[in-house]
Amino acid sequence: MFDYSDISEAKAKEIHDHVAEKPERKIKLPKTLAVINQSGCTGCEACIQFCPVDCIEVVPGPRFVDMGKLVEVDLNRCIGCKLCAKYCPWDTITMIPSAESFDKANEWTLRSVVKLDVTAGPLWKT
Repeated sequence: MFDYSDISEAKAKEIHDHVAEKPERKIKLPKTLAVINQSGCTGCEACIQFCPVDCIEVVPGPRFVDMGKLVEVDLNRCIGCKLCAKYCPWDTITMIPSAESFDKANEWTLRSVVKLDVTAGPLWKT
């Protein structure tokens, strides 16, 4: 079987580069931010259509671009509107107080394109 992990890694890098071009939030930090518990995420992308600031990114699967994918919230652009949490069919998005949200996101994120650091090795934890 052909290993598509190189293609998946290239797609994650492409998404990361696109995220870097998006403007950061221009308002003060909201009281709560949306954090996705990726262990329960199915990658259905339902939350993406409700996000008014386009801060939810698709994370490609580690072996195949379109299989095993997840989503991730760019907390630097989230405005705390709660729409993604309200409409997530799997209840995997939680509104966390801003002071705790970055730590909780680090704990709950299995794979990331937002925090891609090409000098650090793999694009995501496996």
